[in-house]
Amino acid sequence: MNLEEIRELVRLMVENNLGELDITEGENKIRLKRGAGGEVMVGPAPLAPAGPAVAAPTAAPAPAPASDLREIHSPMVGTFYAAPSPESDPYVGVGAAVGQDTVVCIIEAMKVMNEIKAEISGQIVEICVKNAQPVEYGQVLFKVKVS
Repeated sequence: MNLEEIRELVRLMVENNLGELDITEGENKIRLKRGAGGEVMVGPAPLAPAGPAVAAPTAAPAPAPASDLREIHSPMVGTFYAAPSPESDPYVGVGAAVGQDTVVCIIEAMKVMNEIKAEISGQIVEICVKNAQPVEYGQVLFKVKVS
C-alpha cells in the first residue's frame, strides 16, 4: 500500500465520518483511527481482531528477560493518566505492590476512559511515561519486579 492509497483512505474516513478502519492486503495490515480532534493515527493492525476498547486485552510482554523485571504495555493508542482525576492521587507509584487485578492507570482513547490492570504481581520499579502523555499500542508503561 503506497502513500497515495493511504491518503485516499484517510479522505474517505473523514468524508464518511468513520472512526476506525482496518485493512489487510495479503501480508500487509494497516489500522487507521481518528482521534478526538479528528486527526488520523496510522499504525499496524493487531494480529487478532480487536473488540471494544474497554475490553481490549493488554499486550503480551516480551519474552522474559534474564532478570525478574517484567513490563506492562499499553493495549491501545491513547492518552496515559496516572490518576482517576486531576485532584486524585496516582493509582500506583514506584515501590507500590501490584496484583493481577490492580488498576495501574487509565488510557483515554476516543473519549473513553479505559482502566488498565497490572495483570502481573510484583512491585513497580519504574513508571515509563508521564501523566497526560500520548502513548502508542505496545508502548512500555511500567516496569515491575515480579514476586
